[in-house]
Amino acid sequence: MENKKKDELNRRFIFREILPEEADQAADIEQICFPPNEACSEAMMKERAIRVPELFLVAVDRETGKLAGLLNGLATDEPSFRDEFFTNAGLHDPAGSNIMLLGLDVLPTYRGQGLAREIMSRYLCRESGRGRKLVILTCLESKVKMYEKMGFSNNGIAESSWGGEQWFEMCYLLNR
Repeated sequence: MENKKKDELNRRFIFREILPEEADQAADIEQICFPPNEACSEAMMKERAIRVPELFLVAVDRETGKLAGLLNGLATDEPSFRDEFFTNAGLHDPAGSNIMLLGLDVLPTYRGQGLAREIMSRYLCRESGRGRKLVILTCLESKVKMYEKMGFSNNGIAESSWGGEQWFEMCYLLNR
């Protein structure tokens, strides 16, 4: 059954890095997927997409040619998540051994089909191939189980207070 779902996702979507001209779409999707206090600003999302496209993975609907979902992050040697990663794309270090995931966004019409899991799986595989060591993200308590199902470990309450929320820091060890 799992392979059948994967095949269907591969037929329906193209998975690749973001293109500069898709920065507006990415910014729009972020605003749809996150409440205003948690969403990345439109300007910051566009800057990330242009400055660090290699750390995006997008799912493009083959039928519409539009983004259905995306995952983005930045590389660093820092061992834990801090709020400045959301606002300063200059913290990206191309040689960094760790990835700080900044957002997994899937448009509502595409949810419940395994797309978020597929995007994450492909992202982790790609970054492992690049020699990265650790992937770190923060999430609300309601998303902890979802990320645990994707193989992440819960490190407990994060230091991050982005958007005035209480976050949990999750990590995924690559290249053990």
